[in-house]
Amino acid sequence: MRDPYEILGIERGASKDEIKKAYRELAKKYHPDRYADNPLNDLAEEKFREVQEAYETLMNNNGNYNNSNSNYSSSDYASIRSYIQVRRYQEAMNMLNNMSDRNAEWFYLMSICLIGTGYTNQGIEYARNAVNMEPNNIEYRNHLTRLQNVQNGYNSRAYQYNRGGHNNDTCGCCSQLILADCCCECLGGDLISCC
Repeated sequence: MRDPYEILGIERGASKDEIKKAYRELAKKYHPDRYADNPLNDLAEEKFREVQEAYETLMNNNGNYNNSNSNYSSSDYASIRSYIQVRRYQEAMNMLNNMSDRNAEWFYLMSICLIGTGYTNQGIEYARNAVNMEPNNIEYRNHLTRLQNVQNGYNSRAYQYNRGGHNNDTCGCCSQLILADCCCECLGGDLISCC
């Protein structure tokens, strides 16, 4: 990976606030949603991933970066995100399970994989871990909020449904699909186009 300071356009030794500000500006500039149906979409997506990796590298190393000090490879996380984007959750989970560094991104990505493979409750717990480790990370917080909203809506509907003496297997199937759709949307995909 190129020097993360160079990618973010900041000076070496920049404060965490400067790193976050540079990241936000570049993430907004290169976000794939801005380039949908645009021939530059692939280029923007690649640049967005590069910016994200640079930010995570610096934040996971307390704003300091030394090429030989990294506990994990940012390209590993990029590969895992690529697997998730195409719903190859088992391959992503295999890679995650082989990593020794269980940082916030690890828990976030494992949460998406767990949700995608039907382990909803465990996926929500992993999302909570990611947010607890990095409470200011908007991506992780939005993911957890979406999961909790879907779960709360499901619990409310299941309660109402069960009061009528019905079996709620159908509700469980729907909630799993909605949760999987939320995870896909976090990474730029869409499982259910109408939602």
